[in-house]
Amino acid sequence: MTGIDYVRGDATAPGGKGVKIVAHVCNDLGGWGKGFVRAVSARWPEPETAYRRWHRERAGNGFGLGAAQFVQVGPYLWVANLVGQRGIRTSRSAGPPVRYEAIDAALGPLGDKALELGASVHMPRIGCGLAGGTWERVEPLIAGRLVARGIAVTVYDFGG
Repeated sequence: MTGIDYVRGDATAPGGKGVKIVAHVCNDLGGWGKGFVRAVSARWPEPETAYRRWHRERAGNGFGLGAAQFVQVGPYLWVANLVGQRGIRTSRSAGPPVRYEAIDAALGPLGDKALELGASVHMPRIGCGLAGGTWERVEPLIAGRLVARGIAVTVYDFGG
């Protein structure tokens, strides 16, 4: 039992009351355009704009594997861009681009932000889509970094 609530639905339309943070994993190349980020961009333009600026100005702002960026998209709604993927998967890739240690590191500031805001966290199965990770490796990271700190976490499996 991890304390994570699993639901079928759309993580970009989180349910419940109060402040919410929608979290997802990004790559470290500044690329945005496939996977869950398309759903994020279809709902809110601000996270993509902020992520691209963050990457473009990375020389002095902490952008990189394990970093987290928080973008407010509504009065009680934030998006967390978590850099947990090294590059992207290509036909010549040696392995999946997921970096579990980077996801783990980025979950730390996510937990801090959730506690600061009194927010719940909502996400798809981060790191397990285009990043190529396995939920068996990611779920314990979320349980340890968020649930163990008393943060309510809902994971969305897309579909109705």
